[in-house]
Amino acid sequence: MSAYTVTSNVTTVPIGVGDAVGMEKSEWYIAIVNHNTEKAVGDKLKKLGYDCYVPIQEEYRLWKNGRRTKVNRVVIPSIVFIHCTETVRKEIVALPFIHRFMTNKAGLTMQNGNKPLAIIPNDQIERLRFMLGHSDIPITFTSKPYKKGDFVRVIRGKLTGLEGEVRYIDAKQSEIIINIEFLGNARLAIETINVELIPSKKK
Repeated sequence: MSAYTVTSNVTTVPIGVGDAVGMEKSEWYIAIVNHNTEKAVGDKLKKLGYDCYVPIQEEYRLWKNGRRTKVNRVVIPSIVFIHCTETVRKEIVALPFIHRFMTNKAGLTMQNGNKPLAIIPNDQIERLRFMLGHSDIPITFTSKPYKKGDFVRVIRGKLTGLEGEVRYIDAKQSEIIINIEFLGNARLAIETINVELIPSKKK
């Protein structure tokens, strides 16, 4: 399966803190919902007047009978992004179809012993919208980025099926150089979207 590795700069929001003029600032919070209810929850929130975003990508699916249909695939299961203030978020979390809001596990523990809420910068939401709206390649998400020593397989293009070991990764995890044991150690630079991890293969 192809995958974009998305490393979100998740930040935290102190409870009750507003902007410089004393007004509460709207942020993108991450609501957790039941699996396969993401689109339904998004529709319910919009009907209630809330600003939300469910990442969806249009794809064409080919069935065994040869029929080709267009489907809307949710790319991040159990997640709905909601743009609101902290006061409004407290209203939303009480809705029966919202389980909770994601916290930033890497954030510093607050005085009450809880972790701070996770928020996504607006530019990352806009980048995600753009990517899903313009890519003709299915996008999935992985929380585990590639690292040196991983074995990968090319899954797209003329080199499909070629396997190699990751020797270099750029800072954005968008391109890797793989080492191929063929006629010596050839090296190939390739975009990460064109490869998949081979988890069972060891050195």
